[in-house]
Amino acid sequence: MHKIYRIAAAVPMLKVGNPRYNAEQIIELYQQARQHGAGIVVMPELSLTGYSCGDLFEQNALLDEAKKALQLLCEATRSYDSILIVGLPFPVNSRLFNTAAVIQNGRLCAMTGKTFLPEYREFYEKRQFRSIREYDGHPVFWEKEEIPFGGKLVFQAGEDFFFGIEICEDLWAVAPPSNLLAQNGAQLIFNLSAGPELVSKAAYRRELVKMQSAKLAAGYVLCGAGVHESTSDLLFSGHALIAANGKLLAENSRFERQGSILYADLKPEWLTITRRAWTSFNDQPADTARICKLNPISEAPDWTYFNFAKQPFVPTSQDDLQERCREIFTIQSSALAKRFEHICSKRMVIGLSGGLDSTLALLVCAKCCDLLQLPRSTICAITMPGFGTSDRTLNNASKLAGLLGAELRTICIRKAVELHFKDIGHDKEQLDLVYENSQARERTQILMDIANAEKGLVIGTGDLSEIALGWNTFNGDHMSMYCVNAGVPKTLVRFLIETQAREVAGELADILLDINDTPVSPELLPGKQHTESIIGNYNLHDFFLYYFLKYGERPRMLKALALHAFEMDFTAEEIERTLKLFIRRFFAQQFKRNAMPDGPKVGTIALSPRGDWRMPADADPELWLEDLET
Repeated sequence: MHKIYRIAAAVPMLKVGNPRYNAEQIIELYQQARQHGAGIVVMPELSLTGYSCGDLFEQNALLDEAKKALQLLCEATRSYDSILIVGLPFPVNSRLFNTAAVIQNGRLCAMTGKTFLPEYREFYEKRQFRSIREYDGHPVFWEKEEIPFGGKLVFQAGEDFFFGIEICEDLWAVAPPSNLLAQNGAQLIFNLSAGPELVSKAAYRRELVKMQSAKLAAGYVLCGAGVHESTSDLLFSGHALIAANGKLLAENSRFERQGSILYADLKPEWLTITRRAWTSFNDQPADTARICKLNPISEAPDWTYFNFAKQPFVPTSQDDLQERCREIFTIQSSALAKRFEHICSKRMVIGLSGGLDSTLALLVCAKCCDLLQLPRSTICAITMPGFGTSDRTLNNASKLAGLLGAELRTICIRKAVELHFKDIGHDKEQLDLVYENSQARERTQILMDIANAEKGLVIGTGDLSEIALGWNTFNGDHMSMYCVNAGVPKTLVRFLIETQAREVAGELADILLDINDTPVSPELLPGKQHTESIIGNYNLHDFFLYYFLKYGERPRMLKALALHAFEMDFTAEEIERTLKLFIRRFFAQQFKRNAMPDGPKVGTIALSPRGDWRMPADADPELWLEDLET
């Protein structure tokens, strides 16, 4: 149903030159991984014999015993759909190949081989092996059945799940075979490896795996030979890594003395969606690969190893989070500096409410002044208390402007809005949409007119989450001359402000932290008015927004993901209600996004109609709402 598959990288104990013993260890780990729900289990390079056999690879006794051990592996998988990928030496006529055997349901389904054989420093592979490029197409039989053999093989393990295999040095090549395999549909690459461990090599290997997975928009699984290889001159660590689209999903502890298994759950459909959106992926001409069809594998039985983010816009590592926040802040302020210089503005005019978004926008303006070597008095910060403005937000806005060195003006809008009510015949006691939106539009009029008078630029404060939901007043706070927060989701705004608070001291830091603790509210009605009690929690909305846009995820899968991620935070009813509201508002409010002002993109998700998201304003959401009920 979810099309999520569990992958396992297993590092067995072994004895160099003893295929029967090694097969027993491989079978034990395969059965363990299968029982944990793994659909594919990969072993290291030449794991059936040991990588470090040297000239023993020239002995028929070893090669014949490796074939017998391969038969044991086939027998061990006879009743199971879970695929086993194992490395072994395999002779074809006068050539010996370093191969990976693909086994399922008791059959040797296919064999592929290593393309790039290292012959430098500690490596002497060409002494025994030949590149799979030299395979001459001579038929290869196993149990009287001809099997696919050679390079350029892509394996299909389900209707929409494809994988490829390369071996160790292939990844280090200028043009790895995985490039071609990915272009031919492989969403997942397995690398059977036997790289010896050296100082700093693990870090290099880790980055290489992450980068290749990013370049290919693929999953990448590397499984390295372990410590039981020969230590005559080298040590192998059993390093195993699983990455997807540039992110490390799982990594084992190296130098384990016992057999070990590393798991991760992958959703190949997400990788396909990424490639479809990344149109240049398909521009590179590629040779055709042969498709080898296997039996479909079972989906992961649970969510144990599915590594998806509860707050997808927020890095989990504190160091990464701080770096991300600083970079976003720099993008915002540098983009504003370019726009401010280009139109020769004299002032930055900003409406300051004392809430999260306007605080972030004011901090960006201050940084922009510093970049342009302008006095911060260039900023004209205007507080405009209305019918629902609280003392807390008004005081925080006033103090913040003063501490940052901006000019502060306070213009109460109550009388002007009451006069407007009188002009249009609206009862001021009727607390409806007119009551709220009139205040938002009055504020925007003030900002625009002061900007005209001061030769200034009106700085927009609305964030990405509000833009997605249309939680703004059309031609009110929806409009500005440059919207610096357009690419920043609500769940990240607090972290951006907190990062700035850490870099200042005293009263300014205290004010920023107090603003962070203030509940999100438009403050348009008398008394307490909390946004999230009206439209739902922003953690849920940002979660839906990310997976809906980045991976084109179906609503029923969005619900399933959210039920798992937020099972301790929200009821199933709350999650479904918020998701329905997200779908309805996202479709209904596109007309606002079609007319949104310029603003910088800061992450992979953005909604500018001039860039990332083009959608008809009258698209029907019924299909998506029906999917949710499926």
